[in-house]
Amino acid sequence: MIRWLGLMLLALASSVHAQTDQTRYIENSQRFGDYQVHYTVFNSTFIPLEAAQAYGFTRARDRALVNISVTQRTDDGESLGLPAQISGTATNLAQQQFRLRFEEIDEGTATYYLAPLRHTDQEVMHFDIEITPEGESDAIQFRFTRTLHRGH
Repeated sequence: MIRWLGLMLLALASSVHAQTDQTRYIENSQRFGDYQVHYTVFNSTFIPLEAAQAYGFTRARDRALVNISVTQRTDDGESLGLPAQISGTATNLAQQQFRLRFEEIDEGTATYYLAPLRHTDQEVMHFDIEITPEGESDAIQFRFTRTLHRGH
């Protein structure tokens, strides 16, 4: 059951995400050299209760999870999620800044990271993320923006 969570989150991270107007789409990944960073933000009620309990996440309409995974292009193709050091902040339009505390989820063959975030309905958040893939000394820095909605 927990492995299912990992597969679901990796699929989410590499999928195309529809914005609120359902007409514009954002590719939820960016390439940095040989590394591809996959990211998404989704309501915490999307994950099963058992998985939330196993990882200590609160499922609620006003809680989102920021999901980050890093893959690497190799001669054999694209790797699954790799270990990395990840930190970041979320800043709303009132300039309130929230430190993201990423939890490493190690599925054995893939690693990804989740950070919980409390929000209001239709709150615009700017995410500043810094990632240092395992074995690298240079960090990858990027920014993205999402409008967060309360789940159903």
